[in-house]
Amino acid sequence: MAEGWSYLVTGIVLGLAGGFAPGPITTLVIVQSLRYGLKEGLRIAIAPLLTDAPIALAALFVIGKLDDTGPALGTITLMGSAFLIYLAYENAFAQPPQTTAVVDLPRSLRKGIVTNLVNPNPYLFWFTIGAPTVVEAYPNGVFVGLFLVGLYSALIGSKATFAVVAAKGRSLLAGTVYRYTLVVLSLVLLGLALKFASDGLGYLGVL
Repeated sequence: MAEGWSYLVTGIVLGLAGGFAPGPITTLVIVQSLRYGLKEGLRIAIAPLLTDAPIALAALFVIGKLDDTGPALGTITLMGSAFLIYLAYENAFAQPPQTTAVVDLPRSLRKGIVTNLVNPNPYLFWFTIGAPTVVEAYPNGVFVGLFLVGLYSALIGSKATFAVVAAKGRSLLAGTVYRYTLVVLSLVLLGLALKFASDGLGYLGVL
């Protein structure tokens, strides 16, 4: 069962890293919360839960169609390692999200869905990290469930935190807590990148 908890922790870390990282969804959460209140910001926060499913299924379908998954998963997982290193760098040097954008009408859920669908990060995540992790955990369905629960509870929870903070006042977003959180997450992401690199080399038969 210890292995199962590792999937839960991995999902939580990835969810927090994606949730706290500045980006189009984070910015939209803040904008809607500042302009229209907490309820509209929370509608943006749940958008990934609604839009990631087709992306994840497409990634799993492509991987499932491969005759020899070892080399493909190895290559994809190494790409995932590189993507995690990129996210770690981006988070470590990120500035607080901008709060000055103007949105004319709420339509928060629709905007969140469209923004996430045109955002390349969910595609990169599912094709390089998410899908290989699900494939690895698939022999035990509970492990897949733990990974997904950890991922989306952390992802949506972190976006919801931005909504609450933005609704209360934009000045809190410039605090040192936000910067330290990103730095800590960057270090954890580097650790995960090493794990993915090791897994990828294992799939390729190098290790």
